[in-house]
Amino acid sequence: MSKECPFCALEGYESVASNALAVAIYDKFPVSPGHILVIPRRHFADYFEATDEELRAIDRLLRESRAILLREKSPDGFNIGINIGAAAGQTVFHLHIHLIPRYIGDHPQPAGGVRHIIPGKGYYPPIKPPDDSHAVRRSPRYREHAQRCSTPPPTPARR
Repeated sequence: MSKECPFCALEGYESVASNALAVAIYDKFPVSPGHILVIPRRHFADYFEATDEELRAIDRLLRESRAILLREKSPDGFNIGINIGAAAGQTVFHLHIHLIPRYIGDHPQPAGGVRHIIPGKGYYPPIKPPDDSHAVRRSPRYREHAQRCSTPPPTPARR
């Protein structure tokens, strides 16, 4: 436990779910409505330092949190992200996994997802699901969004 670590005490955070080895909280700086962090109770920085038991506990909370978000926020998709090391964007050196709900229309061209962390690497030919796909059945907003975004984005300028 670290006195300086905001995830060791978790004061002021709203708990979503928990178990003996981890806790799920709403992110104080959400990138979308319902953004959740899953955090092990033991203080360590790197995902690869987690024990198998901790990984199972974290996975259970990711799945439980997803179910809660589907019920309460009705997202159309999810991103799961982990930053490991300063070069990867980690700013709090206590492992935490981001569960980010995604909504049709929250980004004009979501194809590429997490590939956008490296500028210019996110876009590649978009793949449109067939009309009977899971995305279409789940989201009434999909068809409208697909019509608006049927053309690929411009190629970003190279530096």
